[in-house]
Amino acid sequence: MAKGDYLLAIDAGTGSGRAVVFDRDGNQLGAMQREWWHKTDPRYPGSMDFDVEGNWALICSCIEGALGAAGISGTDIAAVSATSMREAFVAFDRDGREIWACANVDGRAVDQVRQLKTDFPGVEHDLYNQTGQTFALGALPRLLWLRQQMPDIYDRIDKICMLSDWVVARLSGVIVSDPSNAGTTGIFGLRERDWLPSAMSRLGLRDDIFPCSCETGTAVGNVTAKASVETGLATDVIVVVGGGDCQMGTVGLGVTAIGDCAVMGGTFWQQIVNVEPTLVDPEINVRINPHVITGLNQAEAISFFVGAVMRWFRDTFGQEELATVDDPGQAYTLLEQKSAGVPLGSYGVIPIFSDVMRYGAWYHAAPSFLNLSLDPEKSGKAVLFRALQENACVVAARNLKSIFDLAGTVPEHIVFAAGAAKSPHWAQMLADVTGLVVKTPRVKEATALGCASAAAVGGGFYNDLAGLGREWVNWDRTFEPDLSLKPDYDALGDRWAAAYAAQLALVDQGVTTSMWKAPGL
Repeated sequence: MAKGDYLLAIDAGTGSGRAVVFDRDGNQLGAMQREWWHKTDPRYPGSMDFDVEGNWALICSCIEGALGAAGISGTDIAAVSATSMREAFVAFDRDGREIWACANVDGRAVDQVRQLKTDFPGVEHDLYNQTGQTFALGALPRLLWLRQQMPDIYDRIDKICMLSDWVVARLSGVIVSDPSNAGTTGIFGLRERDWLPSAMSRLGLRDDIFPCSCETGTAVGNVTAKASVETGLATDVIVVVGGGDCQMGTVGLGVTAIGDCAVMGGTFWQQIVNVEPTLVDPEINVRINPHVITGLNQAEAISFFVGAVMRWFRDTFGQEELATVDDPGQAYTLLEQKSAGVPLGSYGVIPIFSDVMRYGAWYHAAPSFLNLSLDPEKSGKAVLFRALQENACVVAARNLKSIFDLAGTVPEHIVFAAGAAKSPHWAQMLADVTGLVVKTPRVKEATALGCASAAAVGGGFYNDLAGLGREWVNWDRTFEPDLSLKPDYDALGDRWAAAYAAQLALVDQGVTTSMWKAPGL
């Protein structure tokens, strides 16, 4: 490869920062990751501050490590872009200095969510129709919190932007917003692909704090001299607008056309379908986000803590398996092998963990297993493991059906990615439960690959982000559904739904404790 032919993707995730180097054909050459977590301010329960100085130092360390792993230097990079966790944002003063930042998991504004719902009845529904978001995870309650609890900071805000934009600003000195990530604030129009100052003024908040909106793949400048010293990147490296991690991940999976569908099986399972920019959900069951592909939005449903529940199960009941492997992830394979003989339906065991997504009133029942047998062959860990895998697919299928009904279309196949997709058994189960073909990609770094695609477009190597996503994806396996099993899985889903409704009633009565409730409920 010639000098300047390489691309750099930076990912500011919830639990870590990453830098990944690709060549101009989308081949991964080197990566480095540094874990981080977010500080709680003891004065404010639920707070999760984002440490801009400490985490920037970690990102710089990741860049150095990724360049070294790829065997190149900072002068070999042609273009760099960034992706990040969504909902998190940074506030800047008039001199472009960060004065406040929070992570996506920040939950300090619970009272402000309630206040907005009480003081402005009907506004949340109106804003959902414009933005696809509710107050629960958005920026409006956090900005109201700043005005009430840190008025000196609030008064000094000149601009806000998302974390991926913050990385771009650190590299280039230019503060802009991309639609895919800004769209998760609840202050950004789905059709306009731009900020909605009126959403702020309607609630009595400042409406003059928004930067220019630039589409993903737009070159905004070059690496500054200061950033060059910090990162080792040359000052002629082009800095390109990135986007939200979920949307970038779908680009890396080739999910870039209307109707395309993906299930991202990580800590949370995200079910995503590309939809027209005019689509919203009258029932407010699903979330609508701008895609990084101009002219497309994404309907998204989230299954809560699916990966976290599997990890809890492995660590609690899989000590025997963990003791025999070097990589804890291999314990899942052993548990799955032991569950291979368990029949469909798991002897009637009903797991109660994530509900289907009900975005407008989002909460879950208390974690539990129902309908256990006293026969250890019908209630042991192999049975429970199979029941959890089935349940993840059942909830995903119900979330997907909700989106398919809303969009009026069913895809030809589902792209299944992230950690859960490493299991062929689980991928086949997802095909059988949904009745749809499931494809698993060969790429292991879909989000970083999508980010590199943006860098390639901004760097002038390609001119079509959607086409590049489809060109770079390679399939590992395809799973055809066994349609003879679908009626049994549908019946399983109906029994689970009836049981889950009863468990939610126990939460409503205060008998049990919800696994998670949206702020303000």
